[in-house]
Amino acid sequence: MELFCLENETYRRAQKDPNIFCDERVLQSLLTLEDRHVPQRPYFKSVQNDIQPFMRRIVATWMLEVCEEEKCDEDVFPLAMNYLDRFLAAVPTRKCYLQLLGAVCLLLASKLKACQPLSTKKLCIYTDNSITCQQLLEWELVVLSKLKWNMAAVTPLDFIEHILHKLPIPEDRLTLIRKHSQTFIALCATDHSFTMYPPSTIATGSVGAAVCGLQLQEKEHNMWGYSLMEMLAKITNTEVDYLKSCQEQIEQLLANSLKESQHPQKQEGGATSKTPDSQTLSCTPTDVRDVNL
Repeated sequence: MELFCLENETYRRAQKDPNIFCDERVLQSLLTLEDRHVPQRPYFKSVQNDIQPFMRRIVATWMLEVCEEEKCDEDVFPLAMNYLDRFLAAVPTRKCYLQLLGAVCLLLASKLKACQPLSTKKLCIYTDNSITCQQLLEWELVVLSKLKWNMAAVTPLDFIEHILHKLPIPEDRLTLIRKHSQTFIALCATDHSFTMYPPSTIATGSVGAAVCGLQLQEKEHNMWGYSLMEMLAKITNTEVDYLKSCQEQIEQLLANSLKESQHPQKQEGGATSKTPDSQTLSCTPTDVRDVNL
């Protein structure tokens, strides 16, 4: 009798270990390590002369769209943005290399977090073939060298489950809150003003914004016992006022994003590309060539 190995297109992930979220030492270790992976200065003022904040946002939006198109794990995009910010905080970079840097960061993050890493060929296609596979491989070594091979960075997503585990939220609400929180975290990663916030603060602010946006706190006031903000601040050892400021900034960013989506600008050039076998590959709508204007 012959044995066949049948591989599924979907990848099965390990179930969450409840012991990780019950042990306080895990959360404390994350809080101790998170500052090591945060840029220590606002690099647009001190390091980058050719790159502006709006350019970073264009490339970040493109990177997010690539992750969505390729159905990457939710961990890939925040980690890739962490690599990009740390590199820009250390190395003056010309704007013509910004999309190449973004593609390299996606490649590295997918190798660390995804079951199936992004292919260099597809990344080149998503750039409308403005970069080559050889450039990706060369810059991969450059980024690894500049980041000193310290790639296991702590991101806001690492804190989400720890925070939700400590909140008195019914099980049937957790999935929705988790999804909204992940969306807020991705949105924050596209905006440079959140670069200096610790990952734990962005995570708690995102959870707070998700709960308030779904109006769960008012409906379940007796369950909270005291204010949600105080509970979140206690979980991550954050000052309440600092956390409030972060949450308000997240909510304002969401409002601005929704307003922009209602008045989309026409974009050309990066909408579709073709693979060598002439099959149409759906690509991202963001035209990163705007960076060079």
